[in-house]
Amino acid sequence: MSSVTDHGKPDHRGGGQKAVWTTGGTVFAGVLMLVNGLLGVFAGIAGIAKDDVYERIGDYVYKFNLSTWGWIHLVLGIVIAVVGWGILTGASWAKAAGVALAALGIVAQFLWLPYTPLWALISIALGVFVIWALCTDRPDSAGP
Repeated sequence: MSSVTDHGKPDHRGGGQKAVWTTGGTVFAGVLMLVNGLLGVFAGIAGIAKDDVYERIGDYVYKFNLSTWGWIHLVLGIVIAVVGWGILTGASWAKAAGVALAALGIVAQFLWLPYTPLWALISIALGVFVIWALCTDRPDSAGP
């Protein structure tokens, strides 16, 4: 049941807990993780199914077999999508896991730079935003 706060805004907190949908940055971070995880799954499947689907641009210190990268992206994408869903549902474990996986995703995208440089840079920027959004979200400490 909703009530009205001192500021005239609806109070959607049930049982003293803050509603997940009241924090826009956290919700956006969850959606970004869910979508980025699914895109990672698709990239992983492409790398596994066809080893020559990605072409390396230039010479890069970190060289991996593309099938290996496909498996890395597939597994990491699944885990990131699951944690993104956890953030959207308000699971208590999801914020810390989201920060850790976003950091791991940034490292993976850095190593993936020679194969998809533009998308890797976009994913790194999204990962930085996810970490910021999850680290700056504070639980509602004020009572109803």
